[in-house]
Amino acid sequence: MSPRTAHIHPVFDRLLQRGDKEALLGQHGLCIWMTGLSGSGKSTIAVELERLLHASGIHSMVLDGDNVRTGINSNLGFSEVDRTENIRRIAEVAKLFVGNGTVTICCFVSPTIAIREQAKAIIGANDFVEVFVDTPLEECERRDVKGLYAKARAGEVKDFTGISAPFEAPAGRYRCDHHRP
Repeated sequence: MSPRTAHIHPVFDRLLQRGDKEALLGQHGLCIWMTGLSGSGKSTIAVELERLLHASGIHSMVLDGDNVRTGINSNLGFSEVDRTENIRRIAEVAKLFVGNGTVTICCFVSPTIAIREQAKAIIGANDFVEVFVDTPLEECERRDVKGLYAKARAGEVKDFTGISAPFEAPAGRYRCDHHRP
């Protein structure tokens, strides 16, 4: 035990277990991790998916990048170190929801394979479904509701995924081509 954790005494063994909570809800916890460029449609898809799940009687929660960055991760920037910490924290939060039997829909750019593998390792491979919202960069720039692509192209936003920072497309089998007129 490290000196930093010597005073911590978890009570996990005395808490209700995941199976108890899933039985109460009548469903299995799961994390649907949506990745893609800013403006690709992750949040739009998540909002609709949440509505469909709710209408079907399935308890769910959407964790969205912008919402999380205004709260629990408001102290983080967009450097590689901060992006990694952002995803680590949100994966820990998603793991808590999944452990309570909640279908958790996560919408994060999560630009590298390594960062998504970190999230998967934290949440658990059996509870993690990665969905790549594959929208072309040109379409994301056209949508640019936040004006971020224009700022990134002008050099006002550093380390912007798709422009001045890389995005590594997943090799997985779940892919959502999200092109709206």
